[in-house]
Amino acid sequence: MNVIKTKIAGLLLIEPKVYGDARGYFFESFKQDRYQEIGIQGPFVQDNVSRSRQYVLRGLHHQKEQTQGKLVYVTRGSIFDVAVDIRQDSETFGQWFGAILDDQTHRQLYIPEGCAHGFCVLSDEVDFIYKCTNYYHPKSELSIRWDDPSIGIDWPIETPILSEKDQNGRLLNEIPKDELPLL
Repeated sequence: MNVIKTKIAGLLLIEPKVYGDARGYFFESFKQDRYQEIGIQGPFVQDNVSRSRQYVLRGLHHQKEQTQGKLVYVTRGSIFDVAVDIRQDSETFGQWFGAILDDQTHRQLYIPEGCAHGFCVLSDEVDFIYKCTNYYHPKSELSIRWDDPSIGIDWPIETPILSEKDQNGRLLNEIPKDELPLL
């Protein structure tokens, strides 16, 4: 597997070894000891699956309590996946990283605790998997505006389909410091 470190501490783009032939393909989507060797300690306690249609944008989400590290990947379709460093004492606070994750390359993104996460769907439909290091805690969820100009994400779609929660997300500079994580 090929591991690409990003400018954001702990954020890793992972390209697994895929074995393919005329019958299809095989790859290990997770193997604890191999991922621990690259710094992903876990443990993972919850797996989530979502299906979304083209132009849906989900995020940017983070939990104030029970923060989650996430290992994310696509099993069908294509997305533009984004992580934003919102750790108030980080050198890369407010910076983002984005990558296309799809069912052709099988790339994964590991998003460490303290980063907000979002994605937009590029294909007709997508099936998206994410392994989480902590349980979902809806009462502490933060939603940051997908189009926050201070972050400046270069999304590959112009008019996304958003949930009401994401339409009402706050700008990063509107969030009180005590609601933001530390590095």
